[in-house]
Amino acid sequence: MSEKRQPGNTVAWLMGIVLIPYVGVPLYLLFGGRKLRKLMARKNRISPTLPGPETMEASCTHRPIAQVVAATGGSKPVAGNGMEVLTTGEAAFAALEEQILSATHTIHIMTFILGRDDTGKRIVKLLTQRAREGVKVRLLLDSVGCMFVSRSFLAPIVKAGGEVAWFMPVLPFTSRGSANLRNHRKIAVFDHNIALIGGHNIAAEYMGPAKRRKRWSDFGARLAGPAAALLNDVFIADWAFASRQSADDLRAEISVEASCQPRGNAELQIIASGPDVNGDPLYEGLLAMVQSAEKSIVIITPYFIPDEVLLRSLIVKARSGCAITLVVPAKSNHPITDFARKHYLRELHRAGVTVRLFGPGMMHSKATVVDDCIALFGSANFDLRSLFVNFEIGVIVHSSIEVKAMTAWAQTLIAASTDLAKTQPPRYKLLGGLAEDLSRLLAPLL
Repeated sequence: MSEKRQPGNTVAWLMGIVLIPYVGVPLYLLFGGRKLRKLMARKNRISPTLPGPETMEASCTHRPIAQVVAATGGSKPVAGNGMEVLTTGEAAFAALEEQILSATHTIHIMTFILGRDDTGKRIVKLLTQRAREGVKVRLLLDSVGCMFVSRSFLAPIVKAGGEVAWFMPVLPFTSRGSANLRNHRKIAVFDHNIALIGGHNIAAEYMGPAKRRKRWSDFGARLAGPAAALLNDVFIADWAFASRQSADDLRAEISVEASCQPRGNAELQIIASGPDVNGDPLYEGLLAMVQSAEKSIVIITPYFIPDEVLLRSLIVKARSGCAITLVVPAKSNHPITDFARKHYLRELHRAGVTVRLFGPGMMHSKATVVDDCIALFGSANFDLRSLFVNFEIGVIVHSSIEVKAMTAWAQTLIAASTDLAKTQPPRYKLLGGLAEDLSRLLAPLL
């Protein structure tokens, strides 16, 4: 209760602890933490900043939203960026491979999942090659997301002179909540001024050199310029925490002039969110975007479990005449979240929201576009874990050309989806209704 978490989350944990204490108590010790003060005291608080004077601050037209994000721990909007959207796994892999091969001095990669498949093997081979050629390679892996990746799989990188670090290992058990606080950020930064960011993990389900029938639909972007330098600052903070190296020493490697060099006309705002940020900038930025909408909102997410404030905000906006479209996979890779979302989808549908079910195949993209003039994308899902627990990363796009590119991509997903009203069976059969109700009660823990 002292963590001031969402009431539903607190009640869900209390029910488990009281009703099944021999299960609930160990689970809480492993997974119950959010912004744990003692654990996070070892990690630098993140508020992404450029290595030199912030001369590239943008004069964006969405200042109230930008101000909310900056006031709660996000960066200020910066101008002078290049942005290329990556709408397929093949494009994402090609961009990653190209940047690894063209990097001249530094490769920083952070991922939640690294596959042991052909995609993962290819990237490990490339990183090994570049480390052997003298490029400084740092690879940061989440210990839970990569729990099946052996040290021997990564040994070639280390032997070639690269470095590998693991974010918050669960075993040996060292601190309460360490299993729950996962680094879900996906960032790759090259030479401190070019970055890849989005929902793609480095595995065949997400990306690869050739088309794959069962590849998931995902979204990301290649950024160049000051926004990439801000993402590099987030990587450095996470790397310093995981490797116990000095963040100041890592920042000393950066050429200020090269990192802040303008590379385009996009106005972008970087949002790091999680236990290492004082506020909840991702959540509050998303809420500000929804509440500021006048004409339209498009939300694309693989998992949809909103809190009460976001749910009511969407319902009120829909009833006021705002055209809202929600795109989710018809069937995700986590059946329990599909059961948990049914109540929310019905509530939104009744309020006038257009709910679209993407398929066949899994849709892993995460993006929100408001009034076709401001957009958000990154690693965070539209659920309580991403918004309040995980270490996440996002980008708010303030410039019209880049938002239009995202809008065009969103329309392709909508066209490939089916309306909920045509596919959703009526609630209720006894077992299905019970599974839905139990899943919704457990939603704060998912």
